[in-house]
Amino acid sequence: MHTLFRWLLRLFVLALVLSGLAIGGVYYLASRSLVDYQADYSVDGLTAPVEIVRDTHGVPHIFGASDEDVFYALGFAHAQDRLWQMTMMRRVAQGRLSEIFGTATLRTDELLRRLDLYQIAARSVAYQDAETTAALEAYARGVNAWIAEVNRGARGRGAPEFFMFSPQIDFWQPADSLAVGKLMALQLSGALEQEVRRARVSLELPAARVRDILPDVPGTAITALPDYAALFPDTPRSHAALQYEELPIFPGMSGPEMAGASNAWAASAERSASRGTLLANDPHLGFTAPSIWYLARLELRSGGVIGGTIPGSPMVLAGRSKHLAWGVTSSYLDDADLHIEKLNPENPGQFQTPDGFADFTTARSIIQIKDAAPVELTLRWADGRPVLPGKHYDLATITPAGHVTSLEWTALNEADTTAQAALRLMRSQSVDQALATLEDWVAPSQNLTLIDRENIALQLVGRMPRRDQRHQTQGRIPSPGWLAPNLWDGTFPYSSNPRFVNPDGGILGNTNNKLIDRPFPLHVSFSWGDSQRIQRWRQLMQRREVHTRDSFFEAQRDTVSFTARALLPLVARDLWYTGAPAPEGTPERARQRALDLLADWNGEMNEHIPEPLLYAVWMRMLQNRLIRDELGPLADNFTHVEPLFIERVFRDVDGAGVWCDIRPSTAVETCAEIAGQALDEALIWIDETQGGTLESLRWGDLHQATHDHAVLGEVPFLRWFVNIRQSTSGGDNTLMRGRTAGNGPNPFLNVHGAGYRGVYDFADPDSSHYIIATGQSGHPLSRHYDDLGELWRRGEYIPMSLDPDLARAGSIGVVTLTPLQ
Repeated sequence: MHTLFRWLLRLFVLALVLSGLAIGGVYYLASRSLVDYQADYSVDGLTAPVEIVRDTHGVPHIFGASDEDVFYALGFAHAQDRLWQMTMMRRVAQGRLSEIFGTATLRTDELLRRLDLYQIAARSVAYQDAETTAALEAYARGVNAWIAEVNRGARGRGAPEFFMFSPQIDFWQPADSLAVGKLMALQLSGALEQEVRRARVSLELPAARVRDILPDVPGTAITALPDYAALFPDTPRSHAALQYEELPIFPGMSGPEMAGASNAWAASAERSASRGTLLANDPHLGFTAPSIWYLARLELRSGGVIGGTIPGSPMVLAGRSKHLAWGVTSSYLDDADLHIEKLNPENPGQFQTPDGFADFTTARSIIQIKDAAPVELTLRWADGRPVLPGKHYDLATITPAGHVTSLEWTALNEADTTAQAALRLMRSQSVDQALATLEDWVAPSQNLTLIDRENIALQLVGRMPRRDQRHQTQGRIPSPGWLAPNLWDGTFPYSSNPRFVNPDGGILGNTNNKLIDRPFPLHVSFSWGDSQRIQRWRQLMQRREVHTRDSFFEAQRDTVSFTARALLPLVARDLWYTGAPAPEGTPERARQRALDLLADWNGEMNEHIPEPLLYAVWMRMLQNRLIRDELGPLADNFTHVEPLFIERVFRDVDGAGVWCDIRPSTAVETCAEIAGQALDEALIWIDETQGGTLESLRWGDLHQATHDHAVLGEVPFLRWFVNIRQSTSGGDNTLMRGRTAGNGPNPFLNVHGAGYRGVYDFADPDSSHYIIATGQSGHPLSRHYDDLGELWRRGEYIPMSLDPDLARAGSIGVVTLTPLQ
């Protein structure tokens, strides 16, 4: 027995030693790629020395003799801090994820190959002007200089992730930067998914009920449209209920609810207490670790520029210079149309056009797959429009036999000069000059809010499709591609894009709300990203005669839900303070306690209180009960509460109260009965998943921001080190927006929101403030991986100055790049 014990002890000690050596080895290899922010490098492709001064938070301030050298250094800094992220974005655009991840990413690769985004980006390089081409080439040289340094100095392959996957890193090209912009366009456009959803619902419901569940934002009425079954009578109605596997392309994005969103507002000098113009901006994207955003300051010939960049691209997309500040919000321009193409029954290689049958353009594409045989695709285009198979975007549910579906989308234009417009914007010295430069912006469409010292403006940028007045569906649902009125006739001129300059009230803003009321085809969109946040924003802006930087901070951090304040009195009006007293421990008593809590609630979605959780779960259960019997499995596609739908039902707008009656039952249910049943169901769900008393619940326990690593975040053990989870306030419809997941075991996770916030004050330009949601570094062992995350969670900011002396005074290191002799 003594001998056995000795051997067991020896084996245990040996296991500990081996484990320690393994952990030490992993740490050593991973730490080799940590960046030294105090180093000198001799690099190729530079014309004069450049300094990269990193401040306390790891933000690079770049000083060089020429713009090209500054862009070179930005590429170098991006690659130092975010090399893995950059290479993954490139692989997504190229449709080459499966080379390192295997069959799990095959469908994503197939979709990107069919869209041909990377090749379109490569062809668009030739359309950029000389100045933009020089910037793109210089940036690429800077990225490649760091890749060469990684190879030469054995710097841990550049990022820890490369030890787990292919270490091969192709050198960066100008096309790679343009492809990053194409990926953003794909993420920010929800028009395709909106068309599919509306078509599927119209196969199940009469037109009046479609208007309920997919309501138009209040305003000018929409002319009557044919339902989808009338356009394509051969499409079986049962197809609408089919379900296909989701196709996530970006973390935090799935379905039209996760298309881009944002807030931006500006005040003129007359509405500012300091007599300087003000601008606040917080673009919303899916959360990741690291954040998609990266803060940087560039000293260009035209002056300093500072703000949010996206690694892989040399542009400051949201920020300010000495003379100008700009913010971005998703415009929700209807920039894409689906067309149903009729195949030639005698020759499936042809499709019908307004002039007869024509051949598809085809090309072969081979996807290499790790640990599996390659897959060969035949790509097809119908008159330049890519053909998408039915397994993507649920297209099989709306495509009749003998037909295929094609996509017309502004981002597929190879003569895309958006990068050119963005770089000119950075150099603009006034609002007027900026507005003139934005004509070259193609896609993705955005609303740009602009201020200089005297002016404020909002401009929709991006090409607006020119649709025929006779278009059968007005772009709201897929249309027959063989009829000429359904096809685009190019795009409208830039002068047709909505523009607002120096409004009389001195305040302008956008929360993805309905921007303008114009008749089709100049309508911009029928689907908008917000009908709720704008109401709260209007209240906050009108409360003050003049605004300050602090009042703009407060508005960005505002967590009061106008939606909760509007819906609860409607839904609970027949439930509050009714019914006989109920004993403790009964469902009736739980319902009364929940209603009492909600009756005293002001609608603030605070992470520390129970009422937001009660409200969110109740509304979710209520909508599901209203639509489940009507839509069946298709109800699963409605993952988020639609406030306008709930309001229509409980106000019985145009007979919408009929949704409260459960069709299969013989009884006629009232809306009050359905609301009570939904509340009981919500309380059961809360008890089963959270437990404890209602008063002890915390909204933030479920509404956690999920800054997850896109790859390592799913790996056991490692996930605890690379994923950043934070209790957060806010919700789907608050100005401090925290979009919930909508599905999964916890549908209330915060997966999509303001990864970047900025407030710019021209009364004191050096007091402008910024924040991103994680940290500057993409390296999990770096202290800058998540050091900004807690500030972001608390709604705090860091100052970013254009004063070189301030940048140097607070620096943690200076990287000096000198030309290779």
